Amino acid sequence: MNWVALKMLTGDRSKYLGIVFGITFAALLMGQQASIFCGLMLNTTSQIRDIQGADIWVMDPNVQFVDDLKPLSENDLHRVRGVPGVAWGVRFYKGLTRARLDNGNFQQVILLGLYDATLVGAPQEITHGTLADLRAPDAVIMDETGFRYLWPNETFRPGRVMEMNDHRAVIVGLCKASPTFQTFPIVYARYSQAVQFTPRERKVLSFVLAQGYPGLPIAEVCRRIHAQTGLQALSREEFIWKTINYFLRRTGIPINFGITVALGFFVGSAIAGQTFYLFTVENLKQFGSLKAMGVGNLRLVRMILLQAGVVGLQGYGLGMGLAVLFGMGMKAAAKTIPPAFFMPWQILAGSAVAVLAISLLASLISIRRVLILEPAVVFK
Repeated sequence: MNWVALKMLTGDRSKYLGIVFGITFAALLMGQQASIFCGLMLNTTSQIRDIQGADIWVMDPNVQFVDDLKPLSENDLHRVRGVPGVAWGVRFYKGLTRARLDNGNFQQVILLGLYDATLVGAPQEITHGTLADLRAPDAVIMDETGFRYLWPNETFRPGRVMEMNDHRAVIVGLCKASPTFQTFPIVYARYSQAVQFTPRERKVLSFVLAQGYPGLPIAEVCRRIHAQTGLQALSREEFIWKTINYFLRRTGIPINFGITVALGFFVGSAIAGQTFYLFTVENLKQFGSLKAMGVGNLRLVRMILLQAGVVGLQGYGLGMGLAVLFGMGMKAAAKTIPPAFFMPWQILAGSAVAVLAISLLASLISIRRVLILEPAVVFK
């Protein structure tokens, strides 16, 4: 009987393709929009993920996300270093500043200041130059994407000069960095140099990067820092989720993408449901013949569910495949700033559940029509 169900499904090629198209469209829209949303959320935490070498971020108690900068005092650094269980703590600067390029244009850049002695938080992959070059006077390292954005048609050469806060900055190397939410170029410098590149303020220390002693849980070190200093101490993962939660709660990004995903679900359900119902109505005589031959309602229901499962699986595979191809194509076409696109397994699983729901909804309408069908309809 399964073979009969599949022959009935593919007998009318136009309606069969219409059902598959509806589910494919729904899967494509849900997968693509959800992946762009995840990519945007991932970009908001790029600096936290890129800063390696320290497991703990210490900041002002009122900081809500990574770009919500509330500077600390130098005394706060020494207080953190004095907490039992803290092996070391170093200065870290993060901020936005304006750079004057060698062609006279101005550009906002993200400036990161690394601890002079150890360069904790330095980029992990340097493609041009070496990390030791950063110790030269006025030296900075820029991310590759930012360099291509500022000078799209030029080959990198060490020694290019720009100005920040009337101080010269010499680009001595390039590095790889994760795409940022603000899409500004990223500039790395020593902490003592970074504070010269920004307008002078009474407090300039953005964060304290700290590390606990081996064997001591990170959560316990964070608890001790907060209890003794009153400052907010978070592990890298906690700070990542705190930043993501801020954008989820305080921006319209989740609502906008949620509406688009819901639209894909409902439009896909409408197209697939209507087409599947018309397919069933046109095959009522075949179902009536099967009933007249003694086929029970349960077997007919299994046939309809098989048909719905086949078109659902095909539509899901095509939709997710097209969504992945869209992301790969956008990344390949991007010459400067890569698009925000990230598809974790949760999107694949969630889209599969949504497609399953669409297929079941489409089949339920048809199942009811078949269950109330009288076998005598075949003799009319």
